[in-house]
Amino acid sequence: MAESKRDYYEVLGVSKNATDDEIKKAYRQTAKKYHPDMNPGDKEAEAKFKEASEAYAILSDADKRRQYDQFGHAAFEQGGGGAGGFDFSGMDMGDIFGDIFGDLFGGGRSRRANNGPQKGANVRTGIRISFEEAVFGTEKELELNLKEKCDTCSGSGAKPGTQSETCSKCGGKGQVVYTQQSLFGMVRNVQACPDCRGTGKIIKEKCPDCYGNGYVTKRKKIQVTVPAGIDHGQSIRIRGKGEPGVNGGEQGDLLVEVAVSSHPIFRRQDYDIYSTAPMSFTQAALGGDVRISTVDGDVLYTIKPGTQTDTKIRLRGKGVPTLRNKEIRGDHYVTLVVQVPSKLTSEQKDILEKYAEASGERDGNGPEKGGSKGKKSKLFGK
Repeated sequence: MAESKRDYYEVLGVSKNATDDEIKKAYRQTAKKYHPDMNPGDKEAEAKFKEASEAYAILSDADKRRQYDQFGHAAFEQGGGGAGGFDFSGMDMGDIFGDIFGDLFGGGRSRRANNGPQKGANVRTGIRISFEEAVFGTEKELELNLKEKCDTCSGSGAKPGTQSETCSKCGGKGQVVYTQQSLFGMVRNVQACPDCRGTGKIIKEKCPDCYGNGYVTKRKKIQVTVPAGIDHGQSIRIRGKGEPGVNGGEQGDLLVEVAVSSHPIFRRQDYDIYSTAPMSFTQAALGGDVRISTVDGDVLYTIKPGTQTDTKIRLRGKGVPTLRNKEIRGDHYVTLVVQVPSKLTSEQKDILEKYAEASGERDGNGPEKGGSKGKKSKLFGK
């Protein structure tokens, strides 16, 4: 009886102001929890599943939800024959379950197999190139096994002089229909024919070279053009060198993933290059030309007197070319580092000592004779 029914909002665990999306989400969770396929032989779970389905059938329909909000279960007492008194005969439950339970019901009341022309799968391989090759581009040759149309049967798969026959199981349609009884009526499943694999044709006498496949595997050499500016992990697509298509579909592609070796000097970020360059103490102090290595060769860069270590300079247009236009290049950023000699001759030491005296580092105010240590000792001497 209607009085024994639970409130539909209570069944789904939502408020009366719940949105359509909230109702659908709540039903999805409840139905998955109590679905008979997940709880085989559990009558209580089956009853809760039907209860939730009935609640969703009402609350997901704007008109029925309005009637239910106004009259409650009494609005549908005349329906009679459905689960718990509700008549499902007027509802397209396939649409409801197709929308929410694609994983359990295959996307609705009817599942269709795609037996039309399908592109073949892509084939993947890889190559390794140097840093400079990635910057300026290069040509590489690959040798790998590829599938090509059989020359003997011209790709038909049938022995020369014979022809394929129409599949008797599917009548040449490439599809077969299976009807299955479910809780909510008959469900039609349309699948690729298992005998002809969706082609609609049966090969009685197969080609002796390709064994009915229509293609053969050959060892082939492929020229790969690596564009200037390609980066580590990017792929080059060579069209039509992948797996053969299905039912007349085009052949897949060959995807060549590029691995770029690291460089001892240069580091790349997008289209810019980063590196460090040494400069001597005298160059930093007096200024002059510093030799900097770039991907285009060495260049001389004039630095100002008093240039400090870790000074960063920018060489415009000395970076990596862009993939779209190799004439447009990034920049090269260089960090200048002062190199301190680890060994000095007596003459060099004398010169530096004189420099130290001239700069006040040896006149009693420097750290060795009169720095903070000297002041500290005098303080404690007092």
